Amino acid sequence: MSENCTHDCSSCSQNCSSRKKESFLKEPHKDSSIKKVIGVVSGKGGVGKSLTTALLASIAQKQGKSVGIMDADITGPSIPKMFGVSERATGDENGINTVLSPSGMQMMSMNLLLDDETSPVIWRGMVISGTVMQFWTDVIWKDLDLLFIDMPPGTGDVPLTVFQSIPIAGIVIVTTPQDLVKMVVEKAVNMARIMNIPVLGLVENMSYLTCPDCGKKIEVFGASKAKAIAAEYGIPSIAQMPLDARISTLADNGRIEDYETEALGDILTQIENAQAKSVE
Repeated sequence: MSENCTHDCSSCSQNCSSRKKESFLKEPHKDSSIKKVIGVVSGKGGVGKSLTTALLASIAQKQGKSVGIMDADITGPSIPKMFGVSERATGDENGINTVLSPSGMQMMSMNLLLDDETSPVIWRGMVISGTVMQFWTDVIWKDLDLLFIDMPPGTGDVPLTVFQSIPIAGIVIVTTPQDLVKMVVEKAVNMARIMNIPVLGLVENMSYLTCPDCGKKIEVFGASKAKAIAAEYGIPSIAQMPLDARISTLADNGRIEDYETEALGDILTQIENAQAKSVE
């Protein structure tokens, strides 16, 4: 630090140790109250990321938490469908109101803003990222203990925007047993580390199928990689979700909140223990 330092970093080009780190965090809506934000991510599509988000949120809601879901997968939104929500979101000059699931869970999704939920969203990345930020700055999230963000697959514009602009307490990574997926999981883990975001758990979806006759677990897609990946990267908790026809049936019928599972309990504990980040 120069002896002539004025402590005004905005007018100084020196890269000294006392320079304040620039924060890109954005304030939520002035009427929002959110204690903790958790991201659910995957390195690729089709692994069950939205399903995992829905199940984690539903279990937390059943445990007495006040829960919300931000569907940040703008071009492929599926959260409202799984919860049987078709009501259009409303708003006024003050902000945008969330829509409630049958159990009272708050949610916001692009499909809640479209006149026709089957209409494609054909936007470039910058516009998509801007919409996700509006879900944070313009939507009113009321008295939430947990806000889950269902992110699009990959490590592109939206995950980068969310990690930089929203105070994420940690992320849950979703994968499947195939060898190829291990590589994309590593990309997600490495991005989180670069962005200084804790990885709270790893969910291996479609991990096995239980034989209806003998009860034997059959690893349809090969041997599980979850424990090896978790050990390699020091991920504190893993969950293995089965191939279960009841899940797809309930999701297709908008009743995902009715599904019961104990598989995600350890990861929910990690979420509960995660230190919330404040907006500075």
